[in-house]
Parts: sequence; structure tokens; C-alpha cells
Amino acid sequence: LTVKKGEFLAILGPSGSGKSTLMNVIGCMDHFDSGEYFLDGEAVHNMSDSKLTHLRNSKIGFIFQKYHLINKYSVLRNVEIPLLLRGYSSKDASRIASEKLEQLGMGARLEHKPNELSGGQQQRAAIARALVGKSSLLLADEPTGALDSATGKEVLELFGELHKNGHTIVMITHDLKVAQCAERIVHIVDGEIYENEADIPKNS
Repeated sequence: LTVKKGEFLAILGPSGSGKSTLMNVIGCMDHFDSGEYFLDGEAVHNMSDSKLTHLRNSKIGFIFQKYHLINKYSVLRNVEIPLLLRGYSSKDASRIASEKLEQLGMGARLEHKPNELSGGQQQRAAIARALVGKSSLLLADEPTGALDSATGKEVLELFGELHKNGHTIVMITHDLKVAQCAERIVHIVDGEIYENEADIPKNS
């Protein structure tokens, strides 16, 4: 599987097809038994755990179905955390995080806690957190799965805007309508990736 810089790719597959495993491999969270994985020309398959941790923080922005925001922190602090982990000063992290949240329409919610926000607002905060470090890759796992249809549509439109602005996005989903918002769709069935739907075995 090759993902080009600036591409918006959807990986579509049913429950149990291997989507989560593939996401964990792409996100440098799981090791794999064989094969090679290059991210921005770097050989991920040869990296130590410490290098993988650094790569995750510096090059991959994660957007999850359940948001994974820290409830005891404000929205602003949640978005600052990746920058603080990279060694930014508190002042710079606050400025950059505030700017990104404002760009995503969250400027009036900076001091709110996640449980004080709607699902769509929480997902926007999560997207801001993924974007704030200028990651090479945005990895979205069922990003609309916890949202109603109208809010999910707004989030997908936001992904479209991010794609137009040059972001590389890999979105994992079981929903064909969600996948169709991407530039390209590949299928995963029983742990196998198919570039073309016509190549999927008929008994799958």
C-alpha cells in the first residue's frame, strides 16, 4: 500500500477485517512480523521503541472515534500537550494551540472541559490536537462513528478542507458513505488489502 503526500485515502472494511491492526501498524503503535514500512523515507521497521515513540509524536496526528481528550484539562491544554511533549515553551504552546482551535471554530471554547462540549466540538478539538504539531500524516479511525449524521457531515467537510490545504489523511472506516468522501478508497478484507473492489474474492 502506497499513500502519496497530500492524498486523502479511505481504508474501508467490515468489522474483524483487520482495520484496527492496520491502523496500529500505520500509527507505529504495533510491531509487525514481516515486511517493510517507510514514513517520509524513514524505515519504520528498523526502529527501536524509543524512536517509534518519537516518530509518533513528531509525524503522526491521531483522530479517534472516542476523541481521547483528557477530561480534567481544558480544551486548550489538551491541544497544547503534543507541543509541550516536543519541548515547546508553555507560552508558545498556548499561542499555537489557541490559533489552531480558532481556525477550527473553537475560539470561544478554549477554557471549557471536554465534557462541557458537544460531540462535534470534541472532535474538532481532537482534530486541532492532531494538526497542531504539523504532522506529516493524519490518521483518523472511524472519526464520525460517535457523531450524529449532521455533525459527521461537518467533520467530513472539514477533512475535505484539510485535504485541499495539502494534508495527508488516512481514514479507516466501515461506512461506504464516509469512505466516499475521500479521494481514493482501498478495501481490507480478512487482513488483505485490495486496491480495486473488483479484486475482492466473491466469498469474502
